[in-house]
Amino acid sequence: MSAALVLMAVLAGAANWAFRALPTILMRKEPQPGGLAARFLAATGPAAIATLFAASVLPQIWPAPHETFPLAAGTVATVAAFWPRRSIVAGTLMGAVAYAIVFWMVS
Repeated sequence: MSAALVLMAVLAGAANWAFRALPTILMRKEPQPGGLAARFLAATGPAAIATLFAASVLPQIWPAPHETFPLAAGTVATVAAFWPRRSIVAGTLMGAVAYAIVFWMVS
């Protein structure tokens, strides 16, 4: 195992911990609705999703694009399922199912 891989795993784990644990630890009192703490906590979910999306997509498009049809199908299904109800669960499940079906069809 290379040192770069271990370093990347440690940095990703530290960032994940910081996004999830630090707001709870630093802001022990109840955040006021519409306050800075409430807005920060509301933004951590979408920020985590965007980070995971980027980490999932980069290996498939760089250095040479491959398996772009399953990626496109999963992304479109995720957005289409999320948009009407703003349900992260529905978007995640539909994106995974669409990706799996298209991956199975092209493999």
